[in-house]
Amino acid sequence: MKQTNVRQFFQQFPTDEACLEHLFNVRFGQGHECPKCERAAKWYPLKSEKAFSCQWCGHHIHPMVGSIFEKSRTPLQLWFYAIFLFTTTRNGVAAKELQRQLGVTYKTAWRMAHLIREHMAGIDGDGMLSGTVEVDETFVGGYEKGAQVGKGKAVVLGMLERDGELVTEVIPDRKGGTLARHVVDHVEFGSVVNTDEHRGYNSLAGAYDHKTVNHSQGQYVGDAGETTNSIEGFFAQLKRTIAGTHIYVSDKHLWKYAKECEYRFNRRMKPESMLAELLSRFPELDA
Repeated sequence: MKQTNVRQFFQQFPTDEACLEHLFNVRFGQGHECPKCERAAKWYPLKSEKAFSCQWCGHHIHPMVGSIFEKSRTPLQLWFYAIFLFTTTRNGVAAKELQRQLGVTYKTAWRMAHLIREHMAGIDGDGMLSGTVEVDETFVGGYEKGAQVGKGKAVVLGMLERDGELVTEVIPDRKGGTLARHVVDHVEFGSVVNTDEHRGYNSLAGAYDHKTVNHSQGQYVGDAGETTNSIEGFFAQLKRTIAGTHIYVSDKHLWKYAKECEYRFNRRMKPESMLAELLSRFPELDA
């Protein structure tokens, strides 16, 4: 299956009403049991509000409630199109680009972009990793003149299962206790963990088969195949996204940009699935 193009997108979602009907169908569908009269019902769209009415008792269901679209005055079709843009780029979408494409204010575009990133993070989730897992951390952000390496920057920890999923976390520091706590949260005990020679990872040896590569000695693949090349490749993509698309991101919101890149990376083998998934799964509704 190929990714949806612009023409196909507008054929599928030509109006706000079509978008709202899509939300109703993926969340409820015709024949959904009415929570008020408890009867399987045919549901009719209302013209006066963004809701569907039960054929038996007139109870209303609002498909947008609880989702990232709730309380937004922006047309639903523009929301769907913004999500479409997020799924057709490798390096993300800047708020200024959304502003130009959607014809909304910068404030609205900025809010929409952040909610879409949060939506991506919610769908992707953070499952446990196992097998062989590459673990590394990188610095992102500002620079203080004359400072030691990393000072003034945020730290992003990445954990990548070989041929599997990626998990990222923005962490406060690179101390051993911090690193170990996040690895334990996301990597099953007994897994093979590949890291560089940073001493903060030394405490992993008791719970994991810990293998290291010595970058300071020019080693990037060890004798047993241990490496952190793949997670470092992801970090390079994350930094290109930030530097090339967004120029700068604050420490406060960095986790959202990392999770957006994580979501896209975890679907690298099936990018065509992203649009349908983002428009049909709403974990925030179950939160």
